[in-house]
Amino acid sequence: MSRPPHVSRRQVLAGGSLALAGFAGCGLPGYGTYSRDQHSFDPDILPYDETYPDRDDATMFRRGLRRLGYYPEETVPESVSVNWSLPVNYIGHTAAKSSPLPTPDGETILIPSDTGRIHAVTPRGEHRWTRMTGASRSLGFHGTPTVIGDVAYLGGYDGDMYAFDPETGDEIWHTTAGQLDGSIAIGSSPAYWDGVIYVVTEYSNPNAGTMWALDAGTGEPLWKDDRLWGMPHPSTAIDPETERMVTGSNDGVVYAWEFPSLEFAWEFETGHHVKGTIPTYDGSAFVGSWDGYFYRLDLEDGTEEWSFEIGEVIMSNPGIDPETNVVYTGGDDWNVYALDADTGEEQWSTHVEGNVLGSLTVTADAVLVGSYDGHLYALEKDTGDVRWKVMNRGYVTSEPIPRDGRIYYAERARISNYWSDTEEAVFEAPGHAYCLVQDE
Repeated sequence: MSRPPHVSRRQVLAGGSLALAGFAGCGLPGYGTYSRDQHSFDPDILPYDETYPDRDDATMFRRGLRRLGYYPEETVPESVSVNWSLPVNYIGHTAAKSSPLPTPDGETILIPSDTGRIHAVTPRGEHRWTRMTGASRSLGFHGTPTVIGDVAYLGGYDGDMYAFDPETGDEIWHTTAGQLDGSIAIGSSPAYWDGVIYVVTEYSNPNAGTMWALDAGTGEPLWKDDRLWGMPHPSTAIDPETERMVTGSNDGVVYAWEFPSLEFAWEFETGHHVKGTIPTYDGSAFVGSWDGYFYRLDLEDGTEEWSFEIGEVIMSNPGIDPETNVVYTGGDDWNVYALDADTGEEQWSTHVEGNVLGSLTVTADAVLVGSYDGHLYALEKDTGDVRWKVMNRGYVTSEPIPRDGRIYYAERARISNYWSDTEEAVFEAPGHAYCLVQDE
């Protein structure tokens, strides 16, 4: 896959000279200053059953900054039933949908929708509040909130970044697309470290992206790097042990920065789009690509350590079990794979009757994964055998999140003839958010 050398969007549009748009230790004209000293960065190195940030009042997409999708304290019931469901998604956009996110205390479930509404319910599905945002004018929300203390952070497909009170829905701050260089969308889920939000924005004409650092207290832009091409969807991952921050983009490239200084470190080019969020584990990044390969990359310098070919598009968010050293991924060949994280050797594969576009969640005893056959599956972690599957109205593309004996997830709307060039698309049913509980 060929792509142009790095030129910022401003230089493309203005015909300027080649230069890096953003750099560490400096602010932007009219904005704040980002300054993080790499030499004094000395975080506690947490075991993989714990999460970053290292605080009890935080929840986020894929259970933390390493984006492992690993919930070692949660188990999956032998059989389940739907406790409640709520219609939230109505748009045919095929991007993965937002995940229902429990707040740190578990008492509120935040459910962003592709209509631009944010819903808040109790674990039993009782309505707490609903807030309409400016994202209603576009494709709503597809990222999952990050909750730190009493603030939730979320980017919308209107290109704006929102901070709101998860208990009331009240807006705390709002950074507009104009303040983010005219961003047209934010599909990724924000990362948080030490008072800073790291998030990726999308642009068109030309298709490109920017990595931003924003002040978590005010939303003020502090730093940017607009070297990304394509429209980036993956959420940012941060690995404190190797001092790296990584993301991917539709240009097929994985980008890595030194963290927290944000000096650019390396890039790795796959053969096609990288749309899945990239987990970091054991000094490496695990990357699925539309070129049909799943890669393990060295976080230090971006070299390829191994690759596994499935031969079809891979755009799901992989899950990793550090206890067994197994990584789980799925793709458009309708299979879920368990791979040895050290070698890439296949341990097992399970046919799930449809494309796997969303997230694979790893619990103490099972893997949860949605399929385009309309089901959410629970697979035995060791063998891949199907423990159960639940039929839904649409296509499950969010992260299934287990919490306190409940499983929360969301789906796309069901729209027939969506891919047809000859038949009119017909809206059949909205996509719902669901809560599963153990059968009594």
